[in-house]
Amino acid sequence: MMGWSSWNTFRVDINENLIKETADAMVEKGLKATGYTFINIDDGYFGGRDTLGNLQYHAGKFPNGMKAVAGYIHAKGLRAGLYSEAGENTCGSIYDNDRYGVGSGLYGYEDQDCELFFNQWGYDYIKVDYCGAKVQRLDEKTQYTKIRDAITNTGREGIRFNICRWMFPGTWVTEIADSWRISYDIANKFDGNLGIFDIVEKNLYMSAYASPGHFNDMDMMQIGRNTLTIDEEKSHFGLWCILCSPLMIGCDLRTIPQRTLDIIINREIIALNQDPLGLQAQVVSRSGKSIVLAKQIETAQGKVCAVALFNGESVERSVRINFNDIQLSGNVMVRDLWAKKDVGSFTGYYEISVPAHGTAMLRVEGELSFDKTTFEGEDAFLNNFTAINPGNNAQVGKKNNASGRHIISRLGGSPGNWAEFRNVYSSMGGEYELTVYYYSAEDRNLSVVINDEEYTMTNLNTGDWDIQGTKTIIIKLRKGNNVVRLTNTTGHAPDIDKIELKLK
Repeated sequence: MMGWSSWNTFRVDINENLIKETADAMVEKGLKATGYTFINIDDGYFGGRDTLGNLQYHAGKFPNGMKAVAGYIHAKGLRAGLYSEAGENTCGSIYDNDRYGVGSGLYGYEDQDCELFFNQWGYDYIKVDYCGAKVQRLDEKTQYTKIRDAITNTGREGIRFNICRWMFPGTWVTEIADSWRISYDIANKFDGNLGIFDIVEKNLYMSAYASPGHFNDMDMMQIGRNTLTIDEEKSHFGLWCILCSPLMIGCDLRTIPQRTLDIIINREIIALNQDPLGLQAQVVSRSGKSIVLAKQIETAQGKVCAVALFNGESVERSVRINFNDIQLSGNVMVRDLWAKKDVGSFTGYYEISVPAHGTAMLRVEGELSFDKTTFEGEDAFLNNFTAINPGNNAQVGKKNNASGRHIISRLGGSPGNWAEFRNVYSSMGGEYELTVYYYSAEDRNLSVVINDEEYTMTNLNTGDWDIQGTKTIIIKLRKGNNVVRLTNTTGHAPDIDKIELKLK
């Protein structure tokens, strides 16, 4: 999803002319032509409710009404988005003293308001916040599912639904929403709390929850707001693209700097975000604040990958991608996506000096490819995971001596608290050695379920939570895609570093 949203720059200080002028700018500046299609009106348009509970728009800000604004946007060949709140009171009413947001939330009016937004006014997208709902202590799954049902009840198809709970609320969200926020509001800075680097960190091990049409939302972009350097803006945009976040511009489009415009209309970078495979990049390697990210693009199990060499350090650094780590071999063609030119053919690896806070964005195509055989625990789908209150549910934790410096902890203990690797591809099928790398200071059991066939490992114990052990079993994989589940339905499993496969 690509477009613009009003909140970052204007908060509740919005009006009809601003929205129309922004729609004009999106077309005139060539953004529509490169795929940006949504004009999203965030908080600040509300006019309260009448005595019958009917939601009103702010007639002073939007004299021609919200339907007319949506019509103007549509006439430009764009799509119109709107904001609401899961609870009674909007964020603007709580944090920006917008009295018209009091009582303007969806709570208690779900069907009524959705009918208004989508059938009467004609909007195509909705972002639903959680400020009022948090005060009311509403259950996230219950209330957001009710809103999803209300959207469905309108009969409109193709409505985009964004859940803005400010952190991953649970795997249920992947079934009802098109996108979901994974953090509090992004700050207009590179480093520090909720800066660009911090938001990237929060999304590094969330790839399992993304799929075509359903994405982790890293929030609206801060590029074009005259705070970030050009290299920081490139990193901001490039990383949002390769991590498959929605691309929502947050600056004033009417006065966007040309250098920023040149970055965000780079079609080769955008293609990584809009790739039909819909994959979110995973961490290949990292050293300090330098991180290598990669994902397959264009063809599943093919020979082409997108790679980001991200230097989060404050000084220039050399960053390398080892082709073996992304299952490519032979002569590998490397293309610089910022420069839009081929760099050349390389074997073994590609290394480049990356400026401070910069990111090299690459398309790499191998002469040969081979099956992935190592699957890091931090990239698994954790069925009971929630960032709101993880509790005793399986979660990703840091472990310095683990292969990716992360592990799955608190796995098992109940039937639903499992981890899955959902894209274990075998080009041949057959018997494999499967090795589990684990930590446990006590006897623990682990069940490995592969395509519904269960294998059991018992008495896994390394004597210390910081000592790693391994256990190997013989398993069968079918040709094509396989699902590998790690579980223990009755007791906790050991902490998991990774699994490795070796064809017998």
